[in-house]
Amino acid sequence: GMLRGKVVYLYVFFSFRIREEGKDGIPEHPYLYETDVEISLASGSCKSPVEKFWNGNSAMYILQKATHNKESDSMEESRTNDGVYASEVLPKESLGALALPVGRAKELISLYTMVQNPNMTYLGMSDLVVLPPLWARCDGSDPQHTCWIGAEPLKAGNKVTGLNIYMVSCDGPTADKTRFANLEELKMEHEIRHHSSVVTTKGFAQYELIAAAAIEDTIAESGSNIYVDITWNGVEKILETPPLISAATLNIALESGDPRSPVFQLYQELQFLLALAEGLRTGVTEWPEPSESESALKLVQEFLSDLKKKLDGDYIFGNKNETEKIKCDTAAVDSCIKSIFGERGDLDFTEQLWCKMKSKCVSSYQELIDCFTLVIKSLEHGEIQPWIHQGSSSFLSRLIQQSYHGKMEDVSLSDITPIQMLLEIGLEKMKKDYVSFFIGEPATCSLLFQDYFISTSMDLQEQIHRVQKLHHMLEIMVSCTGLLQFRHENLFPLTQICMKYYKENPLNEEHVFQLPITPALVKKFYQNDNPEVWKVEISSGHGQKEVKTTWQVSTNAPVEHGAANNSGLFSDSTVNGSSEERLYFITMTQCSQVQFT
Repeated sequence: GMLRGKVVYLYVFFSFRIREEGKDGIPEHPYLYETDVEISLASGSCKSPVEKFWNGNSAMYILQKATHNKESDSMEESRTNDGVYASEVLPKESLGALALPVGRAKELISLYTMVQNPNMTYLGMSDLVVLPPLWARCDGSDPQHTCWIGAEPLKAGNKVTGLNIYMVSCDGPTADKTRFANLEELKMEHEIRHHSSVVTTKGFAQYELIAAAAIEDTIAESGSNIYVDITWNGVEKILETPPLISAATLNIALESGDPRSPVFQLYQELQFLLALAEGLRTGVTEWPEPSESESALKLVQEFLSDLKKKLDGDYIFGNKNETEKIKCDTAAVDSCIKSIFGERGDLDFTEQLWCKMKSKCVSSYQELIDCFTLVIKSLEHGEIQPWIHQGSSSFLSRLIQQSYHGKMEDVSLSDITPIQMLLEIGLEKMKKDYVSFFIGEPATCSLLFQDYFISTSMDLQEQIHRVQKLHHMLEIMVSCTGLLQFRHENLFPLTQICMKYYKENPLNEEHVFQLPITPALVKKFYQNDNPEVWKVEISSGHGQKEVKTTWQVSTNAPVEHGAANNSGLFSDSTVNGSSEERLYFITMTQCSQVQFT
């Protein structure tokens, strides 16, 4: 009677919560079950705390110990507002307090199994709802150091036919390789547990490339990360280096603005452009500190007097030879990269003017007005007849074209006009800079470019946002060329992936771009290195009858609540006192099936 009561209560508790929350999938706050367990329904869109051992993406219940401390009262407010649950609010060290004793977790999983069993007719429950999977945090207090137990319903149509029960155990960190499993033993255990004679193995390894490629660990501080995920079939031994026939994906997340990047000067130029745009938007412009050596005004004066001297009608700026692009063939990646980061050879009058004004960076609004006043006077008096690119659409270009015919409109250099004029010529120049790089990549300049990144049909702020996207793409290309020595045939598909993403999404320097590659391309960066993650998956059976055992090592703790275990489980042991040895956490996930039919 008591058991029946418990099962019915748990079922009603669960199914009511689903109906309540199923619409948003995110709980307002965890619910208390009995007095010691907190249950929350995490939606498929939340970051899953068990994603490292389970690749389901549906909503799931998370069971953890109820927190009856002062913290939980102060958390109550933030929870209701943000729809987060305790594990996201508590500091990492107190997450251990959320783990349930293993025995209690097993008891709850048993009740959940009964709730889901359609044969339990004597409980008087019919038309059962299929519940989401359930995962319970455990405190590792059993000999296996169990840190999570999960249960996932197996369905045929809308009927539950059985459950997969997962036991996840964690050990380490350790550098002691004798604590690592033996592959043959793992396979044998799997065969015995699941009565199977045919097992297949699949390997997975993740290597960090940016650290391997960078000199010392100069880039470690930034949010940038380049790593490769490799999967292969037929694993022969634990921690083996992936064979060259594996499937590999390069993952790139890169923050712009690293001072060591060859495009850092371009980045600074873009920052000045952004400061002007911000000034246009808010009415407050942050001017750079004035340079002690020369002022922008002095540079502009010299520039204009040079032009006056050279007014012989057919003079064209820039040395024609410089404009011949260095073809980026596979042998000349370096020179190709150098060629982008020098100035283009075909700068027109407005672009050269921008260079004078940004190199010493105009240091006040008044100086900006003085510079443009000089230019406009020279144009009005016919002292200069500058050359400009065809198709240039800035206000200054329009004035220059009018000056060819000796009729210029009146210009009032007040309010935001001078800032807008400088912003326009800088934006035009920078667009050309980026395009000249990407066109240096043969065939990259597809319609995508013409349309989206350099279009002038939207407002200035949106145009600048798109130039920022171009810069981020360029930083990614340069990193892959510089750090990983990528050649054109590898850069081209990466450029396409970045463009496609940025045509559809706003600037996001945290986005991870993924490029399928051959392992041979990056092998030299990982063959002598230790993986961040190395995993083997042993499986047998097909479809719903498939069962898996996974064993993995990882440099990061796979379980956020594990560190509270002081039982020597997480001892920092190194072999022979050598601190060079890499410390690994060992995680094993075993699966067993309960069949109801």
